[in-house]
Amino acid sequence: MSLEAKINQDLKAAMKAKDQAALRGIRAIKSAILLAKTDGSGEALNEEKEIKMLQKLVKQRRDSLDIYEKQDRPDLAVKEREEIEVIERYLPKQLGEEELENILKEIVTQVGATSMRDMGKVMGLASKQLAGQADGKMISTVVKKLLG
Repeated sequence: MSLEAKINQDLKAAMKAKDQAALRGIRAIKSAILLAKTDGSGEALNEEKEIKMLQKLVKQRRDSLDIYEKQDRPDLAVKEREEIEVIERYLPKQLGEEELENILKEIVTQVGATSMRDMGKVMGLASKQLAGQADGKMISTVVKKLLG
């Protein structure tokens, strides 16, 4: 089942259940899908693009969440957390820090990285290989730890 079909199905279920948090998150995804389909590129929405789109939605909400927490707005922060939770349901299972570190160690040896100068090489390969399975910020932190 495509992401769009799953979203439409889940949107109906959320409407029937009157689940406001799920409705906000699912509508955001539906909107992003519609924008991607009508962006004029003429490219079909494949799984890789869907994952990138969902990651972008989660990142936007995390950034907003940080701002709301800094400005002491718990009412808005709660909404962002709920939407993040809903959107993450459609992403592949995220890797734990230990699993991520093991995979990145393999990539570091595969690339032959020895210092922080090689971080770009490692990040390029890691970002492709771990797309959808780990947040870019988390990958970057672990790579810095391994090369530092």
